Amino acid sequence: MGAIIYETGGILVDDGWIRILGSGSDRMKRNLAEWNKGKSFEEYVEVPSFLLIADDVIGGFFALNGGGFGKEDLGKIYYFSPDDLEWEPLGLGYSDFIYWTFTGDIKQFYEGLRWKKWKEEIKKIGADKVISFYPVLWSKYDDLEKLSRKAVSIEEVWKLQINFYRLINKPK
Repeated sequence: MGAIIYETGGILVDDGWIRILGSGSDRMKRNLAEWNKGKSFEEYVEVPSFLLIADDVIGGFFALNGGGFGKEDLGKIYYFSPDDLEWEPLGLGYSDFIYWTFTGDIKQFYEGLRWKKWKEEIKKIGADKVISFYPVLWSKYDDLEKLSRKAVSIEEVWKLQINFYRLINKPK
């Protein structure tokens, strides 16, 4: 992680579908520390319960478990899926996750979540925006191709999805 943060502004994988956070750049303004402040920790001196390390163009987020997802798999990566608003364990550490982004079956991972002209659309939006769908991906829909799509701020999508996640998972 240190090498990616220190040596890169961030890494765009699969034509920009996945964005691995680094130290920020003109193309990807967010850096790992600033992006996590207010999300996984409030002050830089805190030990975060998770650390957002990457995201994707459809509003999915990859996080390193710092204890917020349980103590048994500290240091493992979780994926916040925009189609069901759940944190899913990937069973990978950070280095394995980076390796997977370059060599794994990303097409299979995102099966059913890519539309025909996704490459052309995401080239136009940049690494600090995501595609917002209407109806939203966690709703019932018949055909992904027919959903309305619009580029929006990744911050906006994070806030919306995490607020819905908290409402759905609120203790009763």
